[in-house]
Amino acid sequence: MTRPVLSTYRLQMRGDCCTFDDAVNLLDHLDDLGVSHVYLSPILTAAEGSTHGYDVTDPTTVSPALGGPDGLRRLSEAARARGMGLIVDIVPNHVGVARADENPWWWDVLTHGRSSRYADFFDIDWDLEVDGQSGRIVLPILGSDDDVADLTVDGDILRLGDLALPIAPGTGSGTGAEVHDLQHYRLIGWRRGICGYRRFFSITSLAALRQEDHAVFDATHTEVKRWFDEGLVDGVRIDHPDGLTDPAGYLAWLREIAGPSAWIVVEKILAFDEALDTALPVAGTTGYDALREIGGVFIDPNGAGPLAELCADVEVASEHDLKRAAVTDILGSELARVCRTITRATGRRDPRLADAVAALVSHIGVYRCDYPTLSALLPVALARTASAAPDLADALDTVSAAYATSAEVAARLNQLCGAATAKAVEDCLFYRDPRLVSLNEVGGEPALFGVTTAEFHQRAATRARFWPTAMTTLSTHDTKRGEDVRARIGVLSQVPGLWAELVTQWSEIAPPPDLGTGLFLWQNIFGVWPSDGEVTDELRGRLHAYAEKAMREAGTKTSWNDPDTAFEDAVHSWVDAVLDGPVGAGLTELVTRLERHARSDSLAQKLLALTAPGVPDVYQGTELAEDSLVDPDNRRPIDYPAHRAALQAGTDAKMRVTTAALQLRRDRPQTFLAGGHTPLHANGAAADHVISYLRGDDVVVAVSRWTVALAEAGWGDTTLPLPDGEWIDRIGGRRWSGTVRADELFAELPVALLERLT
Repeated sequence: MTRPVLSTYRLQMRGDCCTFDDAVNLLDHLDDLGVSHVYLSPILTAAEGSTHGYDVTDPTTVSPALGGPDGLRRLSEAARARGMGLIVDIVPNHVGVARADENPWWWDVLTHGRSSRYADFFDIDWDLEVDGQSGRIVLPILGSDDDVADLTVDGDILRLGDLALPIAPGTGSGTGAEVHDLQHYRLIGWRRGICGYRRFFSITSLAALRQEDHAVFDATHTEVKRWFDEGLVDGVRIDHPDGLTDPAGYLAWLREIAGPSAWIVVEKILAFDEALDTALPVAGTTGYDALREIGGVFIDPNGAGPLAELCADVEVASEHDLKRAAVTDILGSELARVCRTITRATGRRDPRLADAVAALVSHIGVYRCDYPTLSALLPVALARTASAAPDLADALDTVSAAYATSAEVAARLNQLCGAATAKAVEDCLFYRDPRLVSLNEVGGEPALFGVTTAEFHQRAATRARFWPTAMTTLSTHDTKRGEDVRARIGVLSQVPGLWAELVTQWSEIAPPPDLGTGLFLWQNIFGVWPSDGEVTDELRGRLHAYAEKAMREAGTKTSWNDPDTAFEDAVHSWVDAVLDGPVGAGLTELVTRLERHARSDSLAQKLLALTAPGVPDVYQGTELAEDSLVDPDNRRPIDYPAHRAALQAGTDAKMRVTTAALQLRRDRPQTFLAGGHTPLHANGAAADHVISYLRGDDVVVAVSRWTVALAEAGWGDTTLPLPDGEWIDRIGGRRWSGTVRADELFAELPVALLERLT
C-alpha cells in the first residue's frame, strides 16, 4: 500500500458521467479534501447502460464503458502519484442476466444446458418440477405462459419482442413454440412465482453464483486477483456476502488472493444486537451500524410519544408478519426449494413444513445465523416459534434435524433469512412506518427511538478495540435518504407537537388519499423542501418518482407486481396539490424556522462520522449539503466545479468540517487507526446537549445537539473540561485550554475539532 486506508471517497462509476478518466480529473479535489483512498462502485463489465454496476455480465473484464483495463491503470497510477490509493466494490453473489446475450456464461448455459462448461457456475434447480416436467431451467420472464405461442425463430435465436434467447444446436426447426419445447430452458409467466435458479433476493434478472466451488471462485476473481498482483488497488468492498452459500469460506479465499495487508470490508447488515464475527478475515463492515449510532444520538427521545400518537390510526404490520408474508409470497420459490431440500435430507414429508420454515425465519432477527458467534440464535428461534405455534412442533423437528445433518439445508435456510429480512424490513416495513422516517434506514432499528450517549460511546469504544479500521458512513448508494435529508427530518423529534399541528392543518387543506401514505410522504417532502420555496421541475419529478417507489415498496395499497393505478394517480395528484397549493408556503415557513437546527445536526453528525473509530467514507458530493432520496436519486451526477469552488473559498461550513477532519486524519494517522475512544463529559444545565470524546491522547471532538430547546434556554453555565495541555480548533482556529465555556466553544459553529499543541 502507498499508505494506510485513513478515509475513502465513494464514486458512483457511470459510463455517461463518471469514467476512470473523469475520476482522474477529480483526484486533485479529493486530495485537497484530505481523502486517502478513492472508493469505486463496481467496475467490472455490467449490463449495457447500467448506472450502478451491480448487474455484472462479465466478471472477467473491466468495463469498457468506464475505460477498460487501461483506464483503470491510468487512474491507479494517477492516484499513487498523489500518495492516494484505490478501493473497489466487487459483487460475488450474482451476475446480471436481464439480457442473456450480454452474459456469455449464462448464454452458454441456456444453449447447452447441463453440458455447458458453466452449468455448475450457477445455482440452478435442475430438479424443479413444473406442470409435471423437470430437467430444464425455469425462466419466469414472460407476461404469461401463453406468450410461448408468440415466440419466433430467427436463425439460432428465439425471439419475443426484445427478448432474445439461444437455440440449442440442431433444435431450430419448427414453430417458435415447438422449438421452445426442445430447449434446455423453459419460459413461464413471472406471476407464477416459480424460478429455476437462485437469484438476488427476488430479482429474477440477477442470477446467483456458486462461489462455494473453488473453480467458480477462481473464474470470477481472475481479474480481481490481477488488481492485487499488479498493485492497482489496495482493498475491496464485498457486496452482500450473506447471500453466498459459505460467506466465511469465500472471505478466506479472497484474503488469500488479496494478501494480508489488503483492506477488505463487507456489506454485512448487522442487527442492533448482533456483533460481527471476529474470526472473519476482514477489517469490518461497510458501516450501517455506525450510521445508526451516529444519526441516532441527535434524535430527541421526548419526541417518541407525540409522533407515535400522530400515527396512532395507522396500522403497521409487525416484522414477524411481514417476514412470513415475504417468505410465502415474494420468496415462495425459494421457500419451496428449501422445503424440498429438507425433505430430501430427512426423507420425511410434513404438510406443515412450509408453514414451519416461514414461521421460523420470522423469528430469526439477523440476516443469517450460521456464523459461529451466533450459534445460539437458531435454537432460540426454534423455541420461540414452537411457543407461538405449538401445532408446528413436529415440522420444526424435521427442520432442526435437516439443519443439523445437511450443509445444503443450513445454507439455503440462511440465504432465505437474508432475503426475507431485506424484502420484509428494508423494502417494506421501512416504507410503512411513518413515526419518524429518518430512523427507517438500512441497519436501523426504528423501534428504538434514537441512540443514547451511553450506547454511542460504548459502541465506539468497542469498534476502536475490535474493528478500528471498519468502514463508517452516513450515506451510501443504498441509503433510503441522504444524510442531510435525514438530519432535517430528525429535527422533527425536537418539535413533535408543532409537526403534528402542522400536518393536521395541511392534511385538511390537501387531504392525502391514504393516512399512512400521507404521513410517510409528508416527512420526506419536508426533508427535501427548498428553503426558498421554489419547486423546480426537477424536484417535482424526483418527488413523484420517490412517491411511486415508496407506495409500491410499502405494498399496502399498490405494489410493483400489481399496481393500483387509480390509487397511484390519486397520490400523484395529491403531491401536485401540496407542491402547488397553499401548503407550500407553510412548508417553506417551517423549513426556514428549523433550517439552522437541521444544519447544526448535519455538521455535528458529519464530524462524528469523520472522527469516531473506523475509516470514514464520504459518499460522492456529501462534502456539501445535498438532498438525495433513495436510489436512483442518489446516483445523480455531482457538480464538481461547484464543489471545487466551495473548497477553495473556504466559507461553506460542511466543506470546512469535512476538510478539517480528513486532513487531521492524514496528519495524525495513528490517532485514528490505533487511538482509543474516551468519552468526555460536559457539566452544567445544558450538559446533555454536548457530545464529546477524546481520540488517542491528542484529538478532542465536541458537538452540540437538540438545539431547538437549546436556542430557547441557552448554554447557561455549561462547560467542557478539556484534558491537560493547549488545544487548537482545526475548524475555527481558536486556541483552548482547561475548562471551556460551551457558549464560547460553539460560538461560531455547533462543532469543534481540537488538536493538542502541547
